[in-house]
Amino acid sequence: MTVFGKTEARLDRIGALSIAERPDIALASLAARRERLTSLEAAAPAVLGTALPGVSRVAGGTIRAFWTGPAQWLVEAPYDTHEDLAAVLKQNLGGDASITEQSDGWCAFDIEGDATIALLERLCAADTRAMTPGDVLRTTIEHMGCFLICEQAGHAFRLWTARSSALSLHHALTTVAAALP
Repeated sequence: MTVFGKTEARLDRIGALSIAERPDIALASLAARRERLTSLEAAAPAVLGTALPGVSRVAGGTIRAFWTGPAQWLVEAPYDTHEDLAAVLKQNLGGDASITEQSDGWCAFDIEGDATIALLERLCAADTRAMTPGDVLRTTIEHMGCFLICEQAGHAFRLWTARSSALSLHHALTTVAAALP
């Protein structure tokens, strides 16, 4: 079920932009336990396929993690093949990290197109022109906390926000997109 109460993800095409809801992503939080960061960093590549990313970065492939704070990450993967993402992380990293299922607590929107920078400049204080692929920033849009991930410099970004704020965020995105020249 999507945040819009539908079975199909919503896709809005407005001018030079597409705004796509992404209910097809599994999400889990990962936080190193006290004095266990070094062992977590050593064990994570076997599970994630990559090292845990540093400050303000995302890393990975099918399973990827992005930095959310000191010794904290959110891990995302395709829901169809990783519905049990949190359980797999707990099984493999649970001794070194606290892990919680987050898929139903967050919502992602992928924003793509030539007007992406213009849209984001009107909505948040992040310097999106300076962001390169793999950069992650915590920002606010219309007083809602978001994680902004650069997928393709100047052209494609993923926004994560609390599921309870998703409709308001979507409204802000589509309203501003419709007002762009």
